[in-house]
Amino acid sequence: MSGNTFGTLFRVTSFGESHGSAIGCVVDGIPPRIPLIEDDIQAHLDRRRPGQSRHTSQRREPDRVQILSGVFENRTTGAPVALLIANEDARPKDYDDIKDLFRPGHADYTYFQKYGIRDHRGGGRASARETAVRVAAGAIARKVLGGGIKIRGALVQMGPHRIDRQCWDWNEIGNNPFWCPDAQAAKDWEIFLDRIRKEGSSTGAVIELLATGVPAGLGAPVFDRLDADIAKALMSIPAVKGVEIGAGFRAAEFSGPENADEMRIDGNGSAVFLSNNAGGVLGGISSGQELVVRFAVKPTSSVAQPRMTVSIQGEEAEISTKGRHDPCVGIRAVPIGEAMMACTLADHMLRHKGQCSD
Repeated sequence: MSGNTFGTLFRVTSFGESHGSAIGCVVDGIPPRIPLIEDDIQAHLDRRRPGQSRHTSQRREPDRVQILSGVFENRTTGAPVALLIANEDARPKDYDDIKDLFRPGHADYTYFQKYGIRDHRGGGRASARETAVRVAAGAIARKVLGGGIKIRGALVQMGPHRIDRQCWDWNEIGNNPFWCPDAQAAKDWEIFLDRIRKEGSSTGAVIELLATGVPAGLGAPVFDRLDADIAKALMSIPAVKGVEIGAGFRAAEFSGPENADEMRIDGNGSAVFLSNNAGGVLGGISSGQELVVRFAVKPTSSVAQPRMTVSIQGEEAEISTKGRHDPCVGIRAVPIGEAMMACTLADHMLRHKGQCSD
């Protein structure tokens, strides 16, 4: 199986399956002498960990990370950093009764068509369980970026219900289980999601990522555009079906003058933008403005309501998925999206320094 490595200079290779003994990753290209201990990584893993509210999967995984290599006396050595996270609450037997059935909306069918083998234990390699190691790698990427760049994410839409942007308050993010910056929307979503869960259904979500302190100059024209790599990073997250930068699809509604981010000179003699429809990227290169990215996550495919499907033997069947699943997988996608943004920016920062020596 190819395609398990992301990045050019800051490279992340992940391994492991949902119900195997462990998952992990190898992160290469980390500069030496960066302070790094397991607690630096654990803080971010704890934000993604399942079972922290009734609105997420009740799988009980502590997600304790082990640093196996690349760190000596609490500093990176320049060698690859290997990370390991044990699967401590795997229940592969939950899937025994559907081992010959393809779950609609999942990767079961396409994996079987490609590889001729089916890991029915929660989807195996296709499971969102793999994203824990992305969060771990993202924690290291943040250390590479330094404290000047801040990456934050928020859930801005659940199903058809959007936040009121006039009520955006970053302090509310930690006051509810949805990473929601709108206190009233979070209360409404709780009622909505309780109903969805009781119906044996699921719902989708939209997450917005903001990166501040990103210097101008990261990225490159044509194939190595910063926005293209951000889009690839986010589209590689399981269940993500769309990405937009800045105004995104709304830009199609604007006129040229409306869409153009006009510029002036401030009191310090520096160029400033009067708007940010471009989302902080022009011609594939960061402009120094805030990076603004949104991505859409589809409803969780594992639902209790019976669905029509087919079997490996080519027979028509009906399936309802049991086990522990998120009624809205978008909730835990917030720290995952932040991590993939961090990995992308770290990679481009190292690439920029390699070419431009600054």
